[in-house]
Order: sequence, then structure tokens, then C-alpha cells
Amino acid sequence: MKIIKSDLHSIAVGPKQYPQDDLPEIAFAGRSNVGKSSFINSMVNRTNLARTSGKPGKTRTINFYIINDSFRFVDLPGYGYAVASKSEIEKWGEIIDRYLTQRENLREVVLVVDIRHEPTSQDLQMYQWIKSFGYTGIVIATKVDKISKGNWQKNVKIIKDKLGIKDTNLIIPYSSEKKINKEKVWQVFEEIIS
Repeated sequence: MKIIKSDLHSIAVGPKQYPQDDLPEIAFAGRSNVGKSSFINSMVNRTNLARTSGKPGKTRTINFYIINDSFRFVDLPGYGYAVASKSEIEKWGEIIDRYLTQRENLREVVLVVDIRHEPTSQDLQMYQWIKSFGYTGIVIATKVDKISKGNWQKNVKIIKDKLGIKDTNLIIPYSSEKKINKEKVWQVFEEIIS
């Protein structure tokens, strides 16, 4: 896909702030430090469209990024950040849940994990939730450039087993830095959007 234009469209905590149109959306869920922002930036050839932070748990809003004026990437608040208070965590949960259950523009929810680490119980919970709502169950396994190519299969298998994924093709190893598998991801996304 040729990216001509990408912009932050809207920042929301509730439906009143969601963009009011019928453009298709692909949402990204994942733990606070798995590299969702870096992934979004690398997919649209920008360095700081989605703000990356040295502090995990910084994204506490739903961020809508409009791409080529024809569809949106939606960055959901990262979960699993231990330092946040219980009430804050519950609030993030409500923000995410409301979007995922009520948004008609939503075409797919993609789980983003770090290929170097076994998925957590929260990742499993999120994945089961994604599947229960009838989404495909695509997993982007980031930071693949940080492990040797010889370990890719082994780490993909760990993710597959932990999340109970039947089709290994649903797990795409990805590197934001080296753009590994960028074309492959775009092929998947283009099918979803069209």
C-alpha cells in the first residue's frame, strides 16, 4: 500500500469523541510496552505520528489515525501496566470495552505482542475476547529484529500455544526498525479494509 497521507484524526475517551463517519477501522490492542506506537509509525512511514513513550502505560486514550483519507488505525490504551492504580486500570478497561463493543466502523482487532516474551494472562484474556467477538485473531509479534532468525519459529510456537491459536499464519513476526514483514502485514490489512 502506498501511504500518501497519515494524520492524528481524533483522541477519545468515549463515543462522543469518536470520528463521525463510516470509514473502516483496524484497532490494535496490547500491553503497554509491546511497541504498538512504533508499529503504527513504521506501517505509515512516519517517525512520530503515534507518540512513543519511554514510560509504559502512557496511552490512556483511544487514538484514531486517518490514513490516505480512506481508513483508520486505532491505537487502544495499553493494558497490564502495574504502576497504575486499580481505578485507573478499570477506567482504561471501560474505555477499551466501550469502543470494542459499540463501534460499527471496526473491521478487525489485532493483538500486538513482543515476540521475545511469552504472552501474559492478560494477553490471553484479550485474545479470547477478540475471538469471541468474531474477529480473525491476527497477532503481530513485534521486535523480531531483537532475536536471532533461528529463534523465530520457537518463539512463534510459544505464542501460538499460549494463546491457543490454531493457524500459525495468523501470527506475523514484525520489526518496526527493519520493516520485516511490512508488505505481508499490508496485504492482510488491505483485505480487511476492502
